[in-house]
Amino acid sequence: MHCTNTLIMLAVILACGIFLAGCTGTRDAAAAGSSESVFVYCGAGLKAPMQEIGSVFEEHYGVAVEYTYAGSGALITQMELSRKGDAFIPGGTPDYAIALNKGLVSDQPQYVAYHVPVIAVAKDNPKNITCVEDFTKPGITVALGGINQTAIGKAGDKLFRKYGIADAVEEHVVLRAPTINELVVAMNMGTVDATLITIDTVNLETMEAVRLPLKDNMALIVPIGTTAFTKQPDLARQYVDFVSSDEGKAIFANHGFPTYPDPTYAGIEP
Repeated sequence: MHCTNTLIMLAVILACGIFLAGCTGTRDAAAAGSSESVFVYCGAGLKAPMQEIGSVFEEHYGVAVEYTYAGSGALITQMELSRKGDAFIPGGTPDYAIALNKGLVSDQPQYVAYHVPVIAVAKDNPKNITCVEDFTKPGITVALGGINQTAIGKAGDKLFRKYGIADAVEEHVVLRAPTINELVVAMNMGTVDATLITIDTVNLETMEAVRLPLKDNMALIVPIGTTAFTKQPDLARQYVDFVSSDEGKAIFANHGFPTYPDPTYAGIEP
């Protein structure tokens, strides 16, 4: 009799456990089904303002924002392979044009801000680096973004070729990084003497910024657009519109980005 009662009690407990597990799974599935989200491919150098924009967008519209951060080249590869996601915001228009030519984005972008390249050197500029030609000085070590991976890498290559020093600079390059963040780390750690990064990423505690001449037209316009394969085009467009709105641009400004349009960079075409 004791064994029978024990078996009955175990059966009841097991049945209750199965019932509760089933209820929990149903609630989770319902919650997942009812919660909207947008998935965004985002250049690594834009992480700080875009994280904040994601939080504000969710507060305003109740829609979560998920990001994948990488160099623009890696993001384009991810988009080609997965054919999933809703929006693309790289570090500059050349990478957006590549995505457009590949049919990965649906239309011409909206413009948000400027990525303004500068020469970053160690605090107090001990090697007296004042221009890109100084990247070729004896004993100087340089870190640069990957040409096929980052907007800053493409911009730097264009600049060095304009001055006819691309090969000479390459002799001093000890790091080609897949994102701008690795360049910042290299400067913070003091492992190189100079790099090209953007003004918003300069750490004033460890670095100084040497401005490039405006005539070099080095500023990169930050574009954003919807993907060609989004399954929720209206929501994706709402997100893109918010990022490029005055409110979205104000967040970029708070993180040190000049916002589009800016008369200072009027000569730069999208």
